[in-house]
Amino acid sequence: MPQHPTDRESLERDCDLEFFVAGGPGGQHRNKVETGVRLTHRPTGLVVTATERRSQSANRDAAYERMAEKLEKMQRPRKPRKATKPTAASKRKRVEGKRKQGERKRSRSKKAIED
Repeated sequence: MPQHPTDRESLERDCDLEFFVAGGPGGQHRNKVETGVRLTHRPTGLVVTATERRSQSANRDAAYERMAEKLEKMQRPRKPRKATKPTAASKRKRVEGKRKQGERKRSRSKKAIED
């Protein structure tokens, strides 16, 4: 997976910025002005929104911070899973389930019905 830079300048270059009317509490100023900000990172398709402030510039800053956090989290290498042995109890449970299933199937055969 290619690494995507998370500095503000790179994000501004790689993101589409969209403004929308942010609903919710905040009064007339928030409800009539497009203060909500939606950022779409073109290379990855990630989308973040910020609507909690009445100021568009504050929401823009918050959206860029969220996008940087999301990209960093996405690019963090995952630790490989270590295979572990099944426990003795889980082995017994599996074998018991197989034995019951086998008995159930054997009981359905013609030979079992004739007896």
